[in-house]
Amino acid sequence: MTSDARWPRIVGVIDLRDGLAVHARGGAREAYPAVVAVAGREIQPGDAPTVAGFYRELGLEDVYAADLDAIAGRRWQVEGIRALAATVPHLWLDAAITQPADAQHAVTLGASRVVVGLETLPSYPALRAICETVGRERVVLSLDVRDGVTLTSGGEIDPGTSAAVVATRAVDCGVRTIIVLDLARVGAGRGCNLDTISSVRQAAPGVTLLAGGGVRDEGDLRQLIDAGCDGALIATALLSGSLRPNRAL
Repeated sequence: MTSDARWPRIVGVIDLRDGLAVHARGGAREAYPAVVAVAGREIQPGDAPTVAGFYRELGLEDVYAADLDAIAGRRWQVEGIRALAATVPHLWLDAAITQPADAQHAVTLGASRVVVGLETLPSYPALRAICETVGRERVVLSLDVRDGVTLTSGGEIDPGTSAAVVATRAVDCGVRTIIVLDLARVGAGRGCNLDTISSVRQAAPGVTLLAGGGVRDEGDLRQLIDAGCDGALIATALLSGSLRPNRAL
């Protein structure tokens, strides 16, 4: 969280692929290029701990790491995850967590928060079991959408189920934190999906709600606050230097 209480909670994002920090754009994960600079300062291409250290310089305590290898069905990037957990106070880990054993493994590697992605979640009972195993305060649902259309795994949750319905069911399972992550807007400079965010806030008024994808500047953050968001996941605007959390909103 930033030091200025007027700001929403800012969570820096690091996408990991093949051990490298890559720059997410539009959800085409295999095409993401390595991060080569932070706020105009060149770094070793893909050096994830350096990116995490930059977020710490900005005053952020929370970093969300997406293990793209795990999400694609490959092995977890264990060493990279451990390195990030050792660098930041609070690591949020998204690694295709689908069952309690995965969630426990994430905690063992140093994750403070366990992110369960809708696009890999097999069922609502699985989500409930994860909440019961590691504690609902640790569990975050990433409500994955593309231009507002929900993305599901092809399991027991029907494709295209409204985000509001998913949010309501998630709360019933014990979830207390939800990210509305619109993959089409990640790194695309299109602004945030305010309609979906507002619908989720209305359906789940008691959750901590964050937005992912589309934040470009302070104006977008103000819009998120007005839509009922408590915070945002951000990479591009922070890495480019267009958003500086230590400035007043």
